Amino acid sequence: MPCIAYRDGYKYQLKQDYTLPNSGILPSASIDTQFIKLDASGELWIRAGYAWDGPSGPTIDTKNFMRGSLVHDALYQLMREGHLDLTTHRDPADRLLQTLCLEDGMTQLRAWWVYEAVKRFGKPSASPSLDHPLIWAPKQC
Repeated sequence: MPCIAYRDGYKYQLKQDYTLPNSGILPSASIDTQFIKLDASGELWIRAGYAWDGPSGPTIDTKNFMRGSLVHDALYQLMREGHLDLTTHRDPADRLLQTLCLEDGMTQLRAWWVYEAVKRFGKPSASPSLDHPLIWAPKQC
């Protein structure tokens, strides 16, 4: 019987490559994974096909939150996978989320709440212990 393996927890999939020329996140060496590349100068590439869950928490997925959530989720994934140090890079990633939301037209008050929420509650999402496990289907697999 043919089986499939997949991961859940994702709502969106990037359909075109996205580049952020200056993320402000500076790894000690360039990182290049299947869907995310971050060079030592802070340029971030997220490749088409990347899946993410969008804005998290009690919030509404609005257009002024999507780019920030994409970049933030990619950076948190690099922390979960051990490519970026959680202690060094988490707050700059959280601040970048706030900045991108403001650039995309989010109100200052909402962007402040977004930052406060990820600062207070986001650490488990950046920790290596949080990984989306593989799920096999159909049931017999």
